[in-house]
Amino acid sequence: MGRRRLSVAAVVTGLLASLCLAGTATATPDDGAESSTTAEALRTAADDAAHSDNISLLSNTENSGALTSTNSDLAFQGRYAFAGNYDGFTIFDISRPSKPKIVSQVLCPGSQNDISVSGDLLFLSVDSSRNDDSCASSTAPPTEKSSWEGIRVFDISDKRNPEYVAAVETPCGSHTHTLVPERRNVYVYVSSYFPNETYPDCQPPHDGISIVEVPRNAPDEAELADFDLLFPGGGFPGSETGTETSGCHDITTYPALDLAAGACMGDGLLMDISDPKEPEIIDQVEDAEHFAFWHSATFSQDGSKVVFTDELGGGGGATCNEETGAEYGADGIYHVVGRGDARHLVFQGYYKIPRFQEDTENCVAHNGSLIPAEGRDIMVQAWYQGGLSVVDFTDSDNPEEIAYFDRGPVNPDALTFGGTWSVYYYNGYIYSNGQAGFDVLRIDDPRTDSARGVRLPELNAQTQPTYR
Repeated sequence: MGRRRLSVAAVVTGLLASLCLAGTATATPDDGAESSTTAEALRTAADDAAHSDNISLLSNTENSGALTSTNSDLAFQGRYAFAGNYDGFTIFDISRPSKPKIVSQVLCPGSQNDISVSGDLLFLSVDSSRNDDSCASSTAPPTEKSSWEGIRVFDISDKRNPEYVAAVETPCGSHTHTLVPERRNVYVYVSSYFPNETYPDCQPPHDGISIVEVPRNAPDEAELADFDLLFPGGGFPGSETGTETSGCHDITTYPALDLAAGACMGDGLLMDISDPKEPEIIDQVEDAEHFAFWHSATFSQDGSKVVFTDELGGGGGATCNEETGAEYGADGIYHVVGRGDARHLVFQGYYKIPRFQEDTENCVAHNGSLIPAEGRDIMVQAWYQGGLSVVDFTDSDNPEEIAYFDRGPVNPDALTFGGTWSVYYYNGYIYSNGQAGFDVLRIDDPRTDSARGVRLPELNAQTQPTYR
């Protein structure tokens, strides 16, 4: 399905939206409306959680209005946080982190609604077949040629009234995406996988990424610029414990270094992106013994390390229990060794939260970001019902947890999906998007205090910034 310009179909006051609308349904609360929980409820939530002494919960905002489905990723710009949800996205004013306010909500279903922002543009990933590309679409079989999935583009110059301006269909949809922002254009690396011969728009082999080009001055002209074949000879063939590579799950770019790290199902990649339209693989690594599914990647501040995560069990399994152990469903820490095209990834060690979780808790390494502490390598990471963990990996061979926050099982009697999907550090605070809602936390620790002096105008965790 080709691209076309879409406009806002309705703007409503209050939190009212309907799937019958042809375009975006924007819900704007009354001026000054507070979204976070009461002080008493906040104390109860914090008291019910297990956490280290150096981390505190400042606010919690439960899902509300039209967006009641699964919370997903986060992005940040200035005093705003953008929270993805399988039903759409919410824009928060976080100028007072202890009392975030909902600025607007957009109802636009299509999992996962992985989210990112650049300037006046916001991007959403749709990895579920829809009957068309509108925000009023409904589910449709992927076996139908007319079904749509891919990238949606919004104009967010008016945060209270985001405008849906473009839709670009991509092969196999868009499970996640990554930005390579330039002055005139934003290049979007689209990650997707699991092709099937019965899917007209997702045919095997699918060993690469889609590249969408979005002109900043004419985002309605966004288009699929290329499909870059990353694995011409095929990737990891699969094993009893590891997933066969048929695309990428997530890519993190580091534009200042012209580097990218790809987490591609059965493979970990190091790439040269000096030409953003033609990324080139520098090195490719596999870990058939311990990695089931290469999920995401995070560079150290100087780019000398990459932390890859393994999504053992697909995010729905109880893989932080004693039976699974410490080296499965964990992080793999790699050093980037050498120069130029001779650079390669060298494995150093694994990290996994040091607390066994219940068999009723889905738990595995998931989305996180650096805490830009001076002279140290520290990141905060989501673990679903394992909560969030702050890990110091300055000593790559001996990574150490220095803080954590864990609400405990959603249901102590049965395995139930829940917990923290994504957690990122932004301008002095930790922000979490999970099934208990949108959390803001603060860490007070001499090892991380220096990070408070780092102020970013924008943060997409899959587009790594230069902190200093």
